[in-house]
Amino acid sequence: MSSITIGLILIGVLFALVLLGMRIAVALLVVAFAGVWIIRGNFDLSMRLMSIAAYNGVANYLFATIPLFVLMGHLVSISNVGKDTFDVAEALLRRLLGGLGIATVAANTVFAAVTGVSIASAAVFTKVAVPEMTRHGYSPSFSAGTVAGSSVLGMLIPPSLLLIIYGVLAEQSIGRMFIAGLVPGALLATGFVLWILLAAKFAPGIVFASPKTQEADPEAQAYDDLSTGELLRKIVPIIVLVTFVLGGLYSGFFTPTEAGGVGAFAALIIAIFRRSLNLRGCWAVLSQTGTISVGILALLVAAGFYSQMLAVAGIPAAIGAFVSGSGFGPVGFLIVYVLLVLLLGMILDSSSILLIVVPIAAPIAQHLGYDLIQFGIITVIAVEVGLLTPPFGISIFTVHSTLGDRSVSLESIFAGALPYVGVMLGVLILVASFPVLIIG
Repeated sequence: MSSITIGLILIGVLFALVLLGMRIAVALLVVAFAGVWIIRGNFDLSMRLMSIAAYNGVANYLFATIPLFVLMGHLVSISNVGKDTFDVAEALLRRLLGGLGIATVAANTVFAAVTGVSIASAAVFTKVAVPEMTRHGYSPSFSAGTVAGSSVLGMLIPPSLLLIIYGVLAEQSIGRMFIAGLVPGALLATGFVLWILLAAKFAPGIVFASPKTQEADPEAQAYDDLSTGELLRKIVPIIVLVTFVLGGLYSGFFTPTEAGGVGAFAALIIAIFRRSLNLRGCWAVLSQTGTISVGILALLVAAGFYSQMLAVAGIPAAIGAFVSGSGFGPVGFLIVYVLLVLLLGMILDSSSILLIVVPIAAPIAQHLGYDLIQFGIITVIAVEVGLLTPPFGISIFTVHSTLGDRSVSLESIFAGALPYVGVMLGVLILVASFPVLIIG
C-alpha cells in the first residue's frame, strides 16, 4: 500500500473520529502519529516529529497574539462596551427605516474590531439588541437572525482568531491577514445594511411583527434621547480601543502581538475605571482566557503535526498533481474547495474546518497560482457561513440559548439569518473574482 493511499485512509479516519465525538486536537494527534509511524515504520521518528510540533506550538512569539486578544475580548465584554456601542448606534441610526437592525449591524462591526470572536458578539447583542428590537415592533425572527447574521463579522474584521489560525497554518503574515480582512469585512457589513433597508422598504412583513412599518407605529418612536455627554461617555472607550489596536497595527507602529498586548491593557484600564472588574470577575476573565487560549494552542500543535504527516505521505503534492491533470484548473479547484468547506460547516466548528483543510489546500492553491492571503479570506468567509447553517450553526445556537425564549424557535432564527448567508456568499464571489479587493 502506497504512502498516499495510507494518507487518504487516515484523512477518512480523522473525519470519522471527529464525527464520533473525539476532540479535534486528540483526533489530529492520533491520526498524525499513526500516519508517520505506519508510513515510515519508525516509532522514534513519529515521537520526534510530535515533540518538534509541540515545541514550535509554544515557542513562537507570534502565538502570544492569541491569549492577548482573547483577554482583551473578555475584558471588553464585562465592561459593557457592547451595550454602549449599540446604544450609540441606536441613537444615531434610529430614524432610518429598519434603524435598529442597522444599529445592530453597526454595533457588531465596531465590536468585532475590538474582540474578534463571533460567539462573544452573538451572546452580547442577543441580550442587548433583541429585546430592544422586539419591544419596538420588530419580528423576533428578524431580530434574532440579524444578531446571529451580523455576529460573523467578528471572524473577518480584524483582529480575528480565525485569521490568526489561518495565518499560522498557511505560514502567512498575521498583520497582512488582518489588513486583508478590512475591505471584505466592510463589504459584508454594507451588504447586511442594504438587505435591511431593502427588506424594511419592500417587504416590511419580514422585518416588523405587524404589516405596519416602524414609521407608522407611534409607539416604536418612543426612544429615550441620549445627551451629548452620555454619547461621548459611551463612545470614547470604543474610540480609544479601536485607535490603540487598529491604528497602531495598520500604521505599522505595533506588531500583531504588541497590538494585542496594548489592546488588552487598554481594555483592563477601561474595566477598572468602570468598576466592572472585582476579584471574582478578574479570576473568571483570567481562567476563561487561559482555557480558550490553551485549547487553541493545543489545536495548533496538533495541526502542525498533522501537516507534517500529510507532507510525509505526499498528499498535497499528489492532490495538486491530480487537480492540474484533471482539467479542473484554478477556478474549478476553488469551486470544489468552497463547496467542501460549506459542507463541512454544516457539521464541524470553524476552527476544526481550518485545521483539517488548510494544511492540504493551501499548498495546492499556491501551486495553482493563488495568493495565499486572498485564499485565506475566501476560506474564512466560507467557514463563517457554517456559523449560520444547520444543523451545527453555532452562532444560531448561541443566540437561541442566550435568548432563553421558547416562543422563538431555532428554525425561525435560522430563517431570519438566511438572507445574511446570501450576502456572505455574494461577498465571497466578489473577493474570489476581484483580488484587488484584498489590500493585504
